[in-house]
Amino acid sequence: MALYLIAFNDEWVPDLTLEQLREAGRAGRGVCDEMTAAGVFVFSDGGLDASTAVCSVDPSSGSPLFTDGPFVETKEHLGGFAVVDVADDAAARYWAGRIAIAVGWPQEVHRFPHRVGMRADDQSEAASSGR
Repeated sequence: MALYLIAFNDEWVPDLTLEQLREAGRAGRGVCDEMTAAGVFVFSDGGLDASTAVCSVDPSSGSPLFTDGPFVETKEHLGGFAVVDVADDAAARYWAGRIAIAVGWPQEVHRFPHRVGMRADDQSEAASSGR
């Protein structure tokens, strides 16, 4: 199994009424419920934009310096995402397609390359060692 990120940029969401957004959210949660039933759902969330930034961290002095900025200057923000643990690219594409149809806007699929082909015990060891 491998981990994949299925995500969308908030700028890809068309102008919708509040009720249309709620309906898209319900439809997206329905697909997450299907992923859970299929045993591939790991985690999802959404609504990350400039208003959710907590701080910036600068490591250049050798220890972390936490500040209230500067933040990346971009209009694009992660609008929402789901992480799935599936067998291959085809399975990840399937679930991304299901989400895209459910919510009505594009999705991207990214594979976490360091997780491809790792056995569960290797993943536990990597997690405990911070890899």
